[in-house]
Amino acid sequence: MASAISANKAELLAIANAVASEKMIDKAIVIEAMEEAIQKSARNRYGAENDIRAKLDPQTGDLRLWRVVEVVEEVEDYFKQVDLDAAKKLDSEAKLGDFIVDPLPPVDLGRIDAQSAKQVIFQKVRDAERERQYEEFKDRAGEVITGVIKSVEFGHVIVNLGRAEGVIRRDQQIPREAARVGERVRALITKVERNNRGQQIFLSRAHPEFMKKLFAQEVPEIYDGIIEIKAAARDPGSRAKIGVISRDSSIDPVGACVGMKGSRVQAVVQELQGEKIDIIPWSEDTATFVVNALQPATVSRVVLDEDEGRIEVVVPDDQLSLAIGRRGQNVRLASQLTGHQIDIMTEEEASEKRQKEFAERSKMFEEELDVDETLSQLLVAEGFAELDEVAYVELDELASIEGFDEELAEELQSRALEAIERHEEAARTERRELGVEDALAEIPHLTEQMLVTLGKAGIKTLDDLADLATDELIAKKREAPRRRNNADGPPTRRPAAREHDKGGVLGEYGLSEEQGNEIIMAARAHWFEDEEPAPAPAAEEPVTEEAADADSEQ
Repeated sequence: MASAISANKAELLAIANAVASEKMIDKAIVIEAMEEAIQKSARNRYGAENDIRAKLDPQTGDLRLWRVVEVVEEVEDYFKQVDLDAAKKLDSEAKLGDFIVDPLPPVDLGRIDAQSAKQVIFQKVRDAERERQYEEFKDRAGEVITGVIKSVEFGHVIVNLGRAEGVIRRDQQIPREAARVGERVRALITKVERNNRGQQIFLSRAHPEFMKKLFAQEVPEIYDGIIEIKAAARDPGSRAKIGVISRDSSIDPVGACVGMKGSRVQAVVQELQGEKIDIIPWSEDTATFVVNALQPATVSRVVLDEDEGRIEVVVPDDQLSLAIGRRGQNVRLASQLTGHQIDIMTEEEASEKRQKEFAERSKMFEEELDVDETLSQLLVAEGFAELDEVAYVELDELASIEGFDEELAEELQSRALEAIERHEEAARTERRELGVEDALAEIPHLTEQMLVTLGKAGIKTLDDLADLATDELIAKKREAPRRRNNADGPPTRRPAAREHDKGGVLGEYGLSEEQGNEIIMAARAHWFEDEEPAPAPAAEEPVTEEAADADSEQ
């Protein structure tokens, strides 16, 4: 490239064409790079203070070099200014304030200048090549691409994609998969980023979407849209689950994905280094889908807790280890697949839990409503769990319970309301002791117990509450799923990631996002009340005839 500057004009064009073709970039970019290199070298010769321009004709190869100067009355900068008399010698029509061209003879570049010009051209071409690569790949995220392993650096695999390079980071590789330089590899393009070092193409072989794309390549019905993969979960290199559904009732989605003698699924398994894949029929019914997702284990009963987003699954004692899987793998993948947290328990554990809850609720009703054990147990057996449910249920529904009458129902509701008021009064006293302003009690959806919780968290004024975001107020605390280390060991709870441990201040109360927004906006309302509206302009008083006459006399 160093010869490009001192070459004749035919060679200049030939070099420009060759570089543009090799790097697959616009020839105009190469010409521009050459011009910039010549300008830089010319400034080194004539002085960096000069405003020197170069123009290389892309058709003929002719090179023009000139200096731009401003016509002024009194010269202060001899490099960029010229007086009117000197300007007239260059351009007879020159006048003050004009910028005129002062032609310069071509420079004969030395070795150092040529090397500098070479670096300028290389940098310009490299930048253009990176831009071209970014534009080519920026819209291809989610596509499976094939490349050749170029190198392995610090555990990250660099893949030659032809006109660009991609990287499979260590956490996006299939565990225990050997990466050998020169081997062909397929991967999913997860994202394309532009940074100071140019574009970066991130690839993955561990992403669930990669497995879905492989099935689309092997199963024509998926490619045609007849069968859809609704959900996928992977433990890369070990096991995976996919939920499939067919748009055509005559086509079995599981059978189509498995293929004749397992040919289709085996092709995907081989690409994923022997990863076992469970193909599961997807269902809109959450309970049914959870039962399917826990295959091959048999499920006795499913209990949904939609408010908490949790699912309790009861399995026979002999199915517990199968449902949980080795190191909790089966239940973990089922949880990822369904999007719900799944707690596995045996029939015995479920029975113990029900008995414990029954006893706790019965005791609560017995104490709060001042009733005997039989009556409190009857309320729990009918599905009542909280005082609010007894206090605000329709009277007819409460009176319709066997052994109850309208008089007893009214008495129970009256006692429930009194108990609720006692709790509210106790919470109100505690709230005031904590120093929580009474103004917070006027905000909708906030109970006295919630205000106590806010006070304990240091939120005691309207401004304290107004400064919170909705998520900081109502986000629910996420717990780690239950699991067992082995079939015989006691149930344990895996520590949740730190960022999931911290919920909103009122996360335990089950407030909706809409309610949270209303609370925050109500707390901020006083900010806007302080803004006084601009006074309306005073209306001009009408001029009477008497006033007009008085003015004229004066």
